[in-house]
Order: sequence, then structure tokens, then C-alpha cells
Amino acid sequence: MRLKRWVAAGSALVKRALPGYCAFCLAPLEGGASWCSECFEQLPWNRPACPCCGDQLTNDHPSLCGHCISKRPAFEAAHVALRYASPINALVRDFKFNARPRAGMLLCELMQDSLPSPPFDAILPVPMTPERARDRGFNQAHWLAFELAQRSGLPLLEARRLKQGPSQRGLNRQARFANLAGAFVVETPPPAYVAIVDDVVTTGATAHALALALRRAGAQRVDVWAAARTPLVVDDV
Repeated sequence: MRLKRWVAAGSALVKRALPGYCAFCLAPLEGGASWCSECFEQLPWNRPACPCCGDQLTNDHPSLCGHCISKRPAFEAAHVALRYASPINALVRDFKFNARPRAGMLLCELMQDSLPSPPFDAILPVPMTPERARDRGFNQAHWLAFELAQRSGLPLLEARRLKQGPSQRGLNRQARFANLAGAFVVETPPPAYVAIVDDVVTTGATAHALALALRRAGAQRVDVWAAARTPLVVDDV
């Protein structure tokens, strides 16, 4: 299959991909699409998924996951069409750690394709502290949100991160939520319906903390709009 050949070749194909060729298999394309239909169908779609947090479900029943049944997050719904698996994980890493604009554009197009008519009043990227932004070189969530705002005509809001705290990597679900308590503030009153934009959702702890800040500032509904959702992991069970 074409997608398997792309995975075997790694992200080098993304770096070489040009308009007019499939970003995943480099097959010639007609029109303005960035991928062929075969590769598109083989992407790791996030189905079935919890309608609230977007976590994968083990059955096809459209119900909430165990975490959302026991304690709903501060956001209402997660719009995450893909899972963080090959080849999307390679695409995210190429964008996030190598600052490849072509990879970022593909993630943006996939997000927009999954939600062609966003119902939100505005979108807000997950912020970084200035120190973290300088270390990283750029904020991938802000990059995605800016592109999505340009494409959809939605206003782009801003929040401020008050503390960075320890890295979320390696922390279990409970520790991730505790690590981000009070981490964000929204200083300008937002519109009623806001979507938080990020590249990857893991436990939803970051989105939960940011949604609380948005609600304190006056938002009536907060959703999440992201490129990928990580699969269930042992720490999250």
C-alpha cells in the first residue's frame, strides 16, 4: 500500500513533497489536493472516539469514555480526527521539532478537512511562556491557529501562560492535571464559543486548564480542535 511505503521512507518524503504530488506517496495529483484518495483513506482515523475528550473507545457505541463519565473536563467536545500514529506522528514531529512549514500546512489542511465549517466564534492557541517559546524557537499551536484563522476567517484570541512547570512527558494523568492547575489566564473577555487549538491532545489536561481560564473570563462553551489524539496508555487507565 502507498501509505506503508511512506512510513518506511520516513519524513523525508514530506520534506521533498511539492504541490501537485501526494505528500505521502508522491503520486501525481490533479487539482489542489495535497494527498491522494488511497493514502487519505489509510490514515489513522480517530474512530471510535469519546465525543467529549476524543480518546479512543474500545467499542463502537457513541458513549463517553470512563474518564469523562467520572469527571467531565471543562471543555465540551474535542474535534480530533486523527490518532497519533504512523504516519501522523512523524508529520507532527517534523513540524514540532524541526519547524517544517510543509508538515505544518499538511496538519492544518487535515484539521480543516475534518471540520470544514467551524461553528466557533473564535479560536485560541495553547500558549507557551516566553522562555519556552525562545527555547523551542516557535509555538506550533499558535502557528496552526494562525493558519486556521486565516483560512476560516475566525478571530484569533490570546491567553497568557503564568507558569511552565515541569514537562508533561512522563507524568501520569493525575500529575498532568495537577501540574497545570492555574497555569493560564485570559485577560480579554472572549466571545461565547471558543475552540482551543493544539497539535496533539494526550490526557486533555492542558485543554482542561485553558478551558477553565476561558470560562472564568466569560466564555460559555469551549471546545478543542487538534490535529491528533494519542492512543490510550497505561497511565491513563
